[in-house]
Amino acid sequence: AGGANGKIQPGDAPINVNAATAEQLMRLPGIGPVTAQKIIEARAEKPFRSVADLDRVKGIGPKTLDKIRPFVVV
Repeated sequence: AGGANGKIQPGDAPINVNAATAEQLMRLPGIGPVTAQKIIEARAEKPFRSVADLDRVKGIGPKTLDKIRPFVVV
């Protein structure tokens, strides 16, 4: 599943940011290993209640949030 680079494609099942592994998070556009790890650390402290909550993760700004919004659920 996914494109040649392993990134998520429209129509793929969305990724649950409160449950996904680092590998799954890295399939999101604009998310690399460092940001994936930061998502995991942030949710360990406090699970995400909405997709907009991801903006409290260092490295995720409005542009990245817009790119990943269609592909994530909480």
